[in-house]
Amino acid sequence: MFPRLQPATQALLIANVAMFLLQMVLPDALMARLLLWPVGAGQVLPGAGFLPWQLVSAGFMHATFGHIFFNMLALWMFGSPLEAVWGARRFTTYYLVSLVGANVLQVIVGTLLLAQGQFPIPVLGASGAVFALLLGYGMLFPDQRMIVFPIPVPIKARTLVIIYGAMELFFAYTGRQPGVAHFVHLGGMLFGWLLIRYWRGQPPFGRGSGRGGRGGGNGRRRSTATFRVV
Repeated sequence: MFPRLQPATQALLIANVAMFLLQMVLPDALMARLLLWPVGAGQVLPGAGFLPWQLVSAGFMHATFGHIFFNMLALWMFGSPLEAVWGARRFTTYYLVSLVGANVLQVIVGTLLLAQGQFPIPVLGASGAVFALLLGYGMLFPDQRMIVFPIPVPIKARTLVIIYGAMELFFAYTGRQPGVAHFVHLGGMLFGWLLIRYWRGQPPFGRGSGRGGRGGGNGRRRSTATFRVV
């Protein structure tokens, strides 16, 4: 019923949980330097400001127990099957590239909003990488059927990816769900998609499947497990 926990996925779970526990004892001044800020935030809010390591550090921080619980649940559910196909090294590369790419997009958007007069708000969480894992799962296991609350019938993983992608575009464009960094989610899916296309040697990086095989995940694979997403 559940995917077998893979070593790199386990290491990422431990790193996220350890960072969440560390947040409880870190002084506020140090916390502020680990969160993801738009460029120029320090000119508006003393102690804030973008620093390069925030592209990674913010992705291992979480706001609440519920925030980290659902992100880590998704990391386990979608990450373990991907790591089983790709191997630990390629899976870790995918996770980190997607995480950094998602945060780069958020910095760009946040900096543009700051230039328009919006008050700088820091971002934290692994959601950019998690949405990349969802995208990767939908590409490698497109026909795997999943039960997603509150939809009462199983839907294909490919359909789930389309639904989530459309929702994120809607919320990012309309701003109807404040407090959630939707551009991080979209950035994770975008960079995850680009990296898989690169590994497969597909446009915009080339034609054919020269980089494919086990690492690129060219074939459509079907997972033997049925997952429940809540």
